[in-house]
Amino acid sequence: MELKLILQIAGVALGLLYLWLEYRADIRLWLVGLIMPVVHGTLYYKSGLYADCAMQCYYIAAGLYGLTVWSRRKAAAGEEPGAGIGRTPLRAAVAAAALYAVLHAALYFVLSRLTDSTVPFWDSMTTALCIVAYWMLSRKYVEQWLVWLAVDAITTGLYIYKGIPLTAGLYAIYSALAVAGYMRWRAMCRQ
Repeated sequence: MELKLILQIAGVALGLLYLWLEYRADIRLWLVGLIMPVVHGTLYYKSGLYADCAMQCYYIAAGLYGLTVWSRRKAAAGEEPGAGIGRTPLRAAVAAAALYAVLHAALYFVLSRLTDSTVPFWDSMTTALCIVAYWMLSRKYVEQWLVWLAVDAITTGLYIYKGIPLTAGLYAIYSALAVAGYMRWRAMCRQ
């Protein structure tokens, strides 16, 4: 079996497990989130998606951060999985939007000038959005699901274009589940 196919199958399985745990606001999502970047990073490198590949290093660091933050909250408050979910404060939303704009521009510059990427705009866009969404997830902001929805929809098309259809299918599923996750977390926030 071809390496790209094996990586796609493993990535899909890990991705579905990760999303199910995220949907449930289960702390174990961070553990799966430490393994998944190795698989996806290799796949993206082989596919010429360099920003997505580099992003996997961020996912590992962010996974450690998220695990630490969620562990401390749980230890301090003995909270249920859904506890601590809230709306994104306006100040945080403005900062996240500014961070996104700076990251997108910087990543685009690097990809378009220093690599042979055929999709520097889209690769830098989804990477910048992922950084913002992951931070929002670590803070348990409901709106992180909406950012993931944008990432997932764009990434589905991008991965079809780059010839990794199983991973594109995973992101199509992510798109649908981002809507369900948003609805669930919004309901949990109200409680």
